[in-house]
Amino acid sequence: MSQAKPLLGCIADDFTGATDLANMLVRGGMRTVQTIGVPAEMPAAVSTLTADALVIALKSRTIPAAEAIEQSLAALRWLQQQGCTQFFFKYCSTFDSTDAGNIGQVTDALMKELGVDFTIACPAFPENGRTIYRGYLFVADALLNESGMENHPLTPMTDANLVRVLQRQTASKVGLVRYDAVARGASAVQERFAALRADGVKMAIADAVSDKDLFTLGEACAELKLITGGSGVALGLPENFRRAGLLHAVGEAAQLPKVDGLSVVLAGSASKATNAQVAEWKAKRPSFRIDPLALARGEDVVGQALAFADERIKNEPVLIYATATPDEVKAVQKELGVAKAGHIVEQALASIAAGLKQRGVRQFVVAGGETSGAVVQALDVRALRIGPQIDPGVPATATLDEQPVALALKSGNFGTVDFFEKALRVLAGTAA
Repeated sequence: MSQAKPLLGCIADDFTGATDLANMLVRGGMRTVQTIGVPAEMPAAVSTLTADALVIALKSRTIPAAEAIEQSLAALRWLQQQGCTQFFFKYCSTFDSTDAGNIGQVTDALMKELGVDFTIACPAFPENGRTIYRGYLFVADALLNESGMENHPLTPMTDANLVRVLQRQTASKVGLVRYDAVARGASAVQERFAALRADGVKMAIADAVSDKDLFTLGEACAELKLITGGSGVALGLPENFRRAGLLHAVGEAAQLPKVDGLSVVLAGSASKATNAQVAEWKAKRPSFRIDPLALARGEDVVGQALAFADERIKNEPVLIYATATPDEVKAVQKELGVAKAGHIVEQALASIAAGLKQRGVRQFVVAGGETSGAVVQALDVRALRIGPQIDPGVPATATLDEQPVALALKSGNFGTVDFFEKALRVLAGTAA
């Protein structure tokens, strides 16, 4: 039987990132509960479960740095109150941020609060094509700034050198744990940590080109009170607790309740992967496009989308999407402004989600971190139990309610081209 208190407390800067991280922990045998925002108190449904890890999903990636810090510190303090002994700050595997924040600033604040003088930053996720070599982040075979991320509407990434990117966000000295140290094993990595500390480095980008590297880094971080990175580096953390006798084999870590009901796909991401997934769906099944310019003109696009769904959804799932090409996104942003363009689409999809729930939809596949955040808030989701993996970085989840809702929350760039169909099959087939 597992311990009464959770071991690992995690803070994620968006909702899909939180489920991505939770997915990794469940794969390692840690029973994991994800809360949406910082709970005012431990949700009753959560308190009845034994959780080895708690993940707090924030929506702090693109808000002002001061607000992101405030929310992240509140999350940290809540996790400390629950008894967590190690902490993880999770951000995107493409290191989405700007020179104004928020990765460096939030890390600085968490380090100060915890009284620690060193941590790593490793967004690598080789299983999804994100690797770091000599401090440079690659997406598949392309440098980050040539991968399509340079066109991201909110956090365009124009520099693949993560040491430089992170150094622009913090007054703390940033260093590098190079691939050759990682290749020599956990003890060599710890020696590198010591050398960097002696040189005044407080944050170190860590190279990783394979899952083996992530397990090595995880082992090397066993004694670090704070770890930061993408979900990949969490692969090696469960075994640390197991070696210490704190975590036991858990066969039911990925179990979810069965959720019956109608199904829908909502897509707001403009990423390459989501564009391909939308195109794949449209070739076979019904879809409705959200036009942000029509929203801005005051047209009842939400009502039109719900009417479209009403005519079809009892017979088959539908897709409602705002996904567009980078050129189309730029044209809309030029007319409406970046903030307004994103906000009206998110709010429209959130309103549609709430309307669909009233119509009996209980299985939601949602594409895009910002979109997922808006949708779970509209559905009044307070906490999620994390279930089996659908695709790398994307698990099935279920709300901890008397009448649960099943959700697959997908980061924009994740998932195979047939992800939507695959996710609906997993959500519909989840067994108790």
